Amino acid sequence: MADPAASKPFVVVIDPASPPEGLDGAVVAIGNFDGIHRGHVAVIRRAEALAEKLGRPCAVLTFEPHPSDYFRGPSSIFRLTPRAAKARALERLGIDGMIVVTFDAALAALEPQDFVAEILVRRLRVRAVVVGYDFHFGSGRRGTPDFLRREGERLGFAVEIVERVPAGAESDDEAASSTATRAALEAGDVERAAEWLGHPFVIMGEVVAGNKLGRTLGFPTANLVPDPSCRLRHGIYAVRVAVEGRTYDAVASFGRRPTIDNGPALLEVYVFDFSGDLYGKVIEVSFVAWIRAEEKFPSLEALKAQIAEDCARAKASLGSPQARR
Repeated sequence: MADPAASKPFVVVIDPASPPEGLDGAVVAIGNFDGIHRGHVAVIRRAEALAEKLGRPCAVLTFEPHPSDYFRGPSSIFRLTPRAAKARALERLGIDGMIVVTFDAALAALEPQDFVAEILVRRLRVRAVVVGYDFHFGSGRRGTPDFLRREGERLGFAVEIVERVPAGAESDDEAASSTATRAALEAGDVERAAEWLGHPFVIMGEVVAGNKLGRTLGFPTANLVPDPSCRLRHGIYAVRVAVEGRTYDAVASFGRRPTIDNGPALLEVYVFDFSGDLYGKVIEVSFVAWIRAEEKFPSLEALKAQIAEDCARAKASLGSPQARR
């Protein structure tokens, strides 16, 4: 099946003063959308269906930095999808664009009715808005979904509210939640996080040069510097790596390398059955299963033996190590 995002350009615009080209009169899903979990996707799909019905483009309206980072300081919250990763995920959903509004003192102080009049009506000229049942906005978070619906009726745009979405088939009493997903990842429970999200947790980034110790040990790695907010539990994981349209099985170490230097956190990925140069390429690492905690070994030989065991366990978790299209 063709990727719907491949058939049309995906627009990313920051702080537009007037309706962005291609998104004028759009149906807009509003929220932080950190993680793009099941609840977020339900909101976006409702917006997409409404846009198709009305013959309008569909976009997400989101905020950067995350409001928690604005109020409490940079990296105060574990970002599941920093802006670039969020844009990539949204593009793959097949919508038309992502509108980013800077969350600053002016936006934080904006009264709910002014947010509607200034952002939604004047600057974006929305045709319709879709939000989740727990969406709040404006100064003091006083804007509610019901308030937004009334303003839409008054100002001439439609408003739809998406009710609570369960986290998964076995979690009907719990709503899909970025907060719960963060807690699972901080515990290393990537499988539970994937249930919350509806997809594996992903770290995306450009491959950077390392100290090449992995190559010396016989396990050359592709290294990524994670977002500073990342609080994934340090340890070894079975992962899959997407690069240039192909997906490979791999094993990854996320942590500070206590046997080597106990340095800044780094994601090191050994890709099975791959030969080639990944330096400078943007890759996506999807976390599938936890293998073990990070630990310090008495020697490089002991570390090498453990890596071989980690590879075997990762392959068992992932199945065939052959590259997938």
